[in-house]
Amino acid sequence: MKKRMFLQLAGAVITASTLGLAQAQVTPIKFQLDWRFEGPSALFLTPAAKGYFKDAKLDVTVDAGNGSGGAVTRVASGAYELGFADLAALMEFHANNPDAPNKPVAIMMVYNDTPASVMALKKSGIKTPADLSGKKLGAPVFDAGRRAFPIFAKANNISGVQWTAMDPPLRETMLARGDVDAITGFTFTSLLNLEARGVNVADVVVLPYPDFGVKLYGNAIIASPKILKDNPAAVKAFLSAFARGMKDVIGNPAAAIADVKARDGIINVELETRRLKLAIDTVINSPNARAEGFGQVSGPRLALMASQVSDAFATKTRVNPDAVWNGSYLPAKAELNVLPKK
Repeated sequence: MKKRMFLQLAGAVITASTLGLAQAQVTPIKFQLDWRFEGPSALFLTPAAKGYFKDAKLDVTVDAGNGSGGAVTRVASGAYELGFADLAALMEFHANNPDAPNKPVAIMMVYNDTPASVMALKKSGIKTPADLSGKKLGAPVFDAGRRAFPIFAKANNISGVQWTAMDPPLRETMLARGDVDAITGFTFTSLLNLEARGVNVADVVVLPYPDFGVKLYGNAIIASPKILKDNPAAVKAFLSAFARGMKDVIGNPAAAIADVKARDGIINVELETRRLKLAIDTVINSPNARAEGFGQVSGPRLALMASQVSDAFATKTRVNPDAVWNGSYLPAKAELNVLPKK
């Protein structure tokens, strides 16, 4: 009897210690989004909600953001291990902070093309980039499209533009009211925000940067050098789980929006579903993404972007393309095969 009790007790102790060991092996990761919870946040909220990160022995917390610049600095500060940010903002941080001890690195390309565009109302008479010369443009000072506008202007011989700065919620309102002739912004953000302000989408002229000679990459997953060095296995596990979730989100965007709604109950489900689909169609499943492969970059294109950003952003030092990108943590080709065939 005593012997049996002892064996049961010993078994219980072993089970408890094994459980403790299993729990101890779960890696906590704080993830910083580039923007508030909107349609494209599903890319990260769906793998979290479906337990894909948990399956990969990760405890991932996804937080809303307020711009790519903020996401880069929060990962650089060590407050977050991973984040989602515009590659141009990351390049700018590197080139303007050459001595920073903890410069984040891009490890997976998600928006293969910049979502930035210039948008105007048809009644303004603006039809092509050339029509923007001498016009009044509006955008928040940190807007990715505004920051990269010198590259767009150079590619299309635009001159004499006057800028008006405003807070993000006022951008589309000011265009709708006629306070500015055109705005810069992410197409899937501003186009639907204009519609929400009573503007018919058919009355909007959209000039996407990628269609007019600007081959910039958009948003990538970024990582702090500390986690890359200390726990490369966790980083690889995160990217695998994320790629698994991407397949689900692309396959059923409407279902994925439920995961965004769970984080922010006041979102407009129909609007955010359209925003997510627009993001997938324009910058995730784009011709460039299908040519280069999801998650990856092309060396020559990355080098060109580094040079363009150095010039347009007038950085302290030149951007070194090899310092901002590290593709060695990417999952196998089969796992990255998430894009549907056109």
